[in-house]
Amino acid sequence: MSFLKKLAEKVTPPRVSVKLSLSESVFFLGGNVKGELLVSSDEDFDAEEIRCEMQCVESAKVLKRFYDPGLKREVVREVWESATLHSARVSLSGPIRISKGFSEKFPFSILIPITLKPTSKSMDRNVSWTIKGVVAVKGRPDAVSPTLEIQVAQPTAPPIVKEIIREVVMVPCKYCGTLFPQTDTVCPNCGAKRTM
Repeated sequence: MSFLKKLAEKVTPPRVSVKLSLSESVFFLGGNVKGELLVSSDEDFDAEEIRCEMQCVESAKVLKRFYDPGLKREVVREVWESATLHSARVSLSGPIRISKGFSEKFPFSILIPITLKPTSKSMDRNVSWTIKGVVAVKGRPDAVSPTLEIQVAQPTAPPIVKEIIREVVMVPCKYCGTLFPQTDTVCPNCGAKRTM
């Protein structure tokens, strides 16, 4: 292998197509993100791992103090700060030899913790969920699918069913002795009018 070809391989990812296909358009907290990762190759190489990476990032607008050398004093500016709330790397395949013409689908299912926040966008706070597929290659840049933003919603609450338990007082019929509810005016057995 020529020196230039080896150098080119060190700085370029393998010629491989990596595409994500999701099973749903909306996912719910406590559920799973399901789909397939399609990998198609145009060259021979050894992959260390094929995986999916999912993360949840919250961004918020905050006020920060900065020193302005032109004004020679501190000024307050609005800036966006971000924090990763959740990150998951799910391995779909270990080390694998990928040859030219290789094409395979790797199904995946990634749990969304119920304790996290659903997708939201507002003027001063955003929560976004993203997922991407990765073909990791040792000594070269990884081949990565386009990053997809997924919609994660709050699960719908189950309907609340209220059960009302009433105590029914039973009284005996004066004539036949059959017990019947106190709210009834006639005995269901003999038809006599209640006397109590």
